[in-house]
Amino acid sequence: MDRGGTLTEMMLASVPGNPLVGLEHVDDRWQQYRQGNIPVPEVIKEHPNPLGELDWDVVICGGTLGVMLGATLAQRGWRVAILERGDLRGREQEWNISRRELQELVDLGLLSPKELEAAIASAYNPARIQFHGGDPVWVEDVLNVGVDPVVLLEQLKQKFLNAGGQVFEQTLFEGAVVHPDGVNVQASGSYKTRLLVDAMGHFSPIAAQQRQGQRPDGVCLVVGTCADGYSHNSTGDLIYSFTPIRNQCQYFWEAFPAKDGRTTYMFTYLDAHPERPSLRTCFEDYWRLLPEYQQTPLESLQVRRALFGFFPCYRNSPLQYQWSRLLAVGDSSGSQSPLSFGGFGAMIRHLPRLSQGVDEALNADALSRSSLSWLQPYQPNLAVTWLFQRSMSVGVHQSVPDHRINQLLATIFDDMAGLGDDVLKPFLQDVVKFLPLARTLLVTSLKHPGLVTKIIPHVGIDALVPWLGHYGALAGYTGLEKVGVMILPLINSLPGVQRYYGHRWLDALHYGSGKDY
Repeated sequence: MDRGGTLTEMMLASVPGNPLVGLEHVDDRWQQYRQGNIPVPEVIKEHPNPLGELDWDVVICGGTLGVMLGATLAQRGWRVAILERGDLRGREQEWNISRRELQELVDLGLLSPKELEAAIASAYNPARIQFHGGDPVWVEDVLNVGVDPVVLLEQLKQKFLNAGGQVFEQTLFEGAVVHPDGVNVQASGSYKTRLLVDAMGHFSPIAAQQRQGQRPDGVCLVVGTCADGYSHNSTGDLIYSFTPIRNQCQYFWEAFPAKDGRTTYMFTYLDAHPERPSLRTCFEDYWRLLPEYQQTPLESLQVRRALFGFFPCYRNSPLQYQWSRLLAVGDSSGSQSPLSFGGFGAMIRHLPRLSQGVDEALNADALSRSSLSWLQPYQPNLAVTWLFQRSMSVGVHQSVPDHRINQLLATIFDDMAGLGDDVLKPFLQDVVKFLPLARTLLVTSLKHPGLVTKIIPHVGIDALVPWLGHYGALAGYTGLEKVGVMILPLINSLPGVQRYYGHRWLDALHYGSGKDY
C-alpha cells in the first residue's frame, strides 16, 4: 500500500483525534477489498430448540441510525433495546439533507418543530452543479441543511428512553443464535429477543457473513476536510468537476458551509480492482487540486476535521437475510443508491415504511425469513441508478476520452434543468421516477443523438441490457402504484397477516416507483 503522502501528513498532523491513524486503518480495509481478501465472519448460527422466555421484542445493533427506528417502535409500545459498541453520540461533522426530508421526523412524532430547528446547525442557498466545459446549474433547497448529529442523536436518544427503550453503550455485538421462537444475541451478555435488527452499517459482520466475501459491484471513494480560512463560504456545490479523467478516475467535488468552517469532499466512483488507488493517493490529489477548486491556498486553511472512507455498493440490494428473525436496515441493507455515500437521507426516507412494517410484522408474528424479505423488496428506482454509476466511472483498462464523463454529465444535467425542478430535484436527492427519467432520456436522445451513441460502448452492453429490464420495471411499478392506492381500503380490511403482506406490496410499489419523494 502507498504509505507516502507528505501533503496529507503535513495538513493533518495537528488535527485533533489523530486522523492519520484512522486513515491508515481504513486504507488497510480498502486494500483487503481490492485484493479480494474480504473477511467472512461467522457471527450468526441457528439452533433447532426453542429459546423460551424472551426479554425483548426488538434488539437493534447499531444506534447511530438505529435509534430513529428504535424510538418509533418504543413509542408504539414494543420492548426495544439498542446495543451500541461505543457511546450513542453523533459525530461533529454535519449531515446534509433537504429540509422537506427532515419533516418526516416531525410527522412521525419523534421531534417537535422547535426540536428540529435546534438540531439544524447550518443552512445555505443556492447550490451549484457544474462540469468542466459546461454551464453551471443553480438549485435551491436541495441538501442545503446541515444537521448537527450530536444534538439530533441526543434528542432521539431521550425520546427513545422516555418511551421505555433501553440503551446499552460500550456493548459490542459478538454474535447471535437464531432459534425457532427468538434470537439470543451475544454482546457483553445475553439479550433474548423476538427480532434482531442490524443497523451496523456498511461493514456489519452480519452483512459480511451474508455476502460471503463478495466483491462490491461499485465503490464510492471519498476524502475531504472541514476547515476555516476560505475566502468564499456562502454557497455550496452538490457536484462539481473541473479536471479530466486522471488515473482512470473522474474526480467530483462537493462543498458547503458548516457551522465551524467549510466542508469540501472529493469523491470518485470505481470498482474494487487491485490497481485502484489508495485513500492516501486520493488525499494527495485532493490537496493538490483544492487550492484551484476553492481559490484558496493551503497555507490559509486551518483544518478542523478530516473526512475519508470508501462505501461499497452491491447490485444485490436491498439485502435480504437468509435467517429468520433478522432484518437489515440503513447502510447494512444497501437501501441507498450506488451514487450516494451517506445513508442518513435514505434512512429518513424509509423510516415511515420500516416503522409501520416492523410494527405489523411483530403484531402478526410475521418474522420468518420470507416474511421479513417483504420489508426489503426489490426497488427498480434503485436498480436503474447502476447505469448512472457505470457512466460516471472508468474501468482500469478502459480507454475513454479525457473529458467524456464531463461532457456527458454537463449535457444531461443541462437537459434536466431545462425540464424543470420536478425533474432535477428528485434525482439530486437520490430518488428516480419514471416520467422525469423518460422525459430526460427523450430530450437528450433528440438533442444529442451523437452523445447517446457514445454512452453505449462506455457503459457496455452487459450493463445496458439489465438496465432496460429495471427501466421497464420502474414503468410497471409506477402504473401499479396507482392501482395500489385505489385498493388500499380493501387491504386495510384484511386480517393481520394478509394486511401485513398487502401493505408491504404497496410499500414496494410506492418506494420502488420513487413516490416517497
